[in-house]
Amino acid sequence: MATYREIQAYVKEKYGFQPKTCWIAHMKEICGLPVKISHNRHDISSRVNPCPEGKQDAIRDAFSHFGML
Repeated sequence: MATYREIQAYVKEKYGFQPKTCWIAHMKEICGLPVKISHNRHDISSRVNPCPEGKQDAIRDAFSHFGML
């Protein structure tokens, strides 16, 4: 499984933006991948910064590139 930094570097190089770690975690939940709960998360059932619709395909592509999907 790729690290968050590896995913961020891949997306930045290929798509020109660096995804937030919370976006990556949200996409991992959407794709059914295991996610650890952040120690500073206020409410486990809600997200303050969900991944924007326009960025989801790029992160999903990174997951495929690293063999996570």
